[in-house]
Amino acid sequence: MSTAALAEALVRLRDALAAVRLPLGLPGSAEAGKSARDLVTQLDDYVLPRLATLDAPLLAVIGGSTGAGKSTLVNSLVGREVSRPGVIRPTTRSPVLVHHPGDLEYFSSERILPGLGRSFDQAHDTSTLQLVAEPSLPPGLALLDAPDIDSVVAENRALAAQLLAAADLWMFVTSAARYADAVPWEYLRAAADRAAAVAVVLQRVPPAAMGEVPPHLGRLMTERGLAHSPLFAVPETTVDAQGLLPDAAVSPIRSWLATLAADQVSRQAVVLQTLDGAIGSLVARSPGIADAVDGQVEALGQLRADAEKSYAEAVRTIGVQTADGTLLRGEVLARWQDFVGTGEFMRAVEQKIGWLRDKIWSTLKGEPPQANEVKLAVESGLEALVREEGDAAAERAEAAWAANAAGRQVLQSSREDLSHSSPEFSAAVSKAIRDWQGDVLDIVSEVGASKRNTARYLALGVNGIGVALMVVVFSQTGGITGAEVGVAGGTALLAQRLLEAVFGEDAVRRLAKQAKDRLDEHIQGLMSAELNRYLRAIAETGADSAIATEVREATQALSAQRAETTALPMGAPRAELDPARLAVEAQPGPTLTGEVLDPRPLDEGYRVEVRDEA
Repeated sequence: MSTAALAEALVRLRDALAAVRLPLGLPGSAEAGKSARDLVTQLDDYVLPRLATLDAPLLAVIGGSTGAGKSTLVNSLVGREVSRPGVIRPTTRSPVLVHHPGDLEYFSSERILPGLGRSFDQAHDTSTLQLVAEPSLPPGLALLDAPDIDSVVAENRALAAQLLAAADLWMFVTSAARYADAVPWEYLRAAADRAAAVAVVLQRVPPAAMGEVPPHLGRLMTERGLAHSPLFAVPETTVDAQGLLPDAAVSPIRSWLATLAADQVSRQAVVLQTLDGAIGSLVARSPGIADAVDGQVEALGQLRADAEKSYAEAVRTIGVQTADGTLLRGEVLARWQDFVGTGEFMRAVEQKIGWLRDKIWSTLKGEPPQANEVKLAVESGLEALVREEGDAAAERAEAAWAANAAGRQVLQSSREDLSHSSPEFSAAVSKAIRDWQGDVLDIVSEVGASKRNTARYLALGVNGIGVALMVVVFSQTGGITGAEVGVAGGTALLAQRLLEAVFGEDAVRRLAKQAKDRLDEHIQGLMSAELNRYLRAIAETGADSAIATEVREATQALSAQRAETTALPMGAPRAELDPARLAVEAQPGPTLTGEVLDPRPLDEGYRVEVRDEA
């Protein structure tokens, strides 16, 4: 299978990883977020462009610790100063890429490291890649001098990691005094984990320590999965007037690189090894990122459940209190009494609640003017109840979130104040209640269309019948009778009797249910609008279970394509990077030359003896 399908799978995973959002400070989320960003960067900087141009020059990135002599090594390999060593630490400057003039087209474009600008002059910022053409460098090979991996400047460290991730070959430079430092080994372990091609240059090795330090470093490399990586040991020596190391000290490294560049098969093997290792790392690391997204979604799901529970409780409470007689008190009760008659009349009704309905009608002369006052009292009482429960729901939701670490983060990042109801809530409640009262009148008008000319209908009028229906709605739950709750119960029973006299008993039950359902719908709409503020705060975090699913599916698709792509066989043998180990044993003398002597087992290393030829 061609690389086109593999590239398509890589782009799909790249887009999925770029969409990952891990806003909550959960355990491991920061690491997973960084991993996602690093993988996207590596795909953009290296994997995709390298897959598209497998025959491009091999890029060897020279990285290492502060003061390890990276720039000095690059200059010495080239034979002139192409990368100015930093005297003052930390040094902030542009990375320097040295290439053969014939290979300029590969590096002047955005084929690799598209986020970095290009310059042919020395620059002093980490966003520009300085290109230096060097005819003595073999075609097919480029050297990139990277910032310190352990720099105290964060942008230097970030750039160093980015450049190393874009390398076909990592050349780690360290010194005899610092080869056991923790930071370099973090990078070396990462390289080993993704099977990248790595070579290590150990500089400034005292002659007396040449028999101990390089073999010890070789054993450390073997123990940590870098048994096949070359190790070059450079003796401690002085630089010349140009700041270059003696030619003999670096000639084994130069020769090895030149041989690698000249041999297309070896060069391609290094490229494929590192590229396949990078893709394998994508496949291995991406599921963990998806798991982190799931963790975020789970935490946000708990916040969502807390908010929904709070507002569901508000809806339930209002639903109960608008049907259990709670509202048939105070102003509503007083205005209803004024509407149906005097207090003496009400007491008479309570005493003789079984009066014939026709005798009740004889007390009503035309449509009573107090109907609108009852309507206003109902509006006021109902608004107060809904606002109170809405405020209580907001307080409960905010308190639940504030008690949760994830919730506190969402509250802090939200653009809305979620500690109380929205500023628009009060006005929305007023409108919803008025709309419901309009619904009640519409129901009455529709059902009573055939009774508009009857004496009983005319006696109460649409408004009177409407407020009577509201009273009935507020007393629908069981237990509301005159004997049990006194005046309120008698009031509700009287309203029901009045409506039954107009519409009949069955119709009244249907009307009351229909009116209550409309009220519940309005309340549900109000609380849903308030709940949506909390749901928006959750949505604004960007955590989405669909993203986790896409990352997993894209990873599976990439794994399958990697296995099927014949141009990039999965698990291909490592490149033969001979010599597998090199150590340099220094002896005093005016002229230094080196040659490979006495191959030894891998854990002991090869030796290069530097002799005095005076």
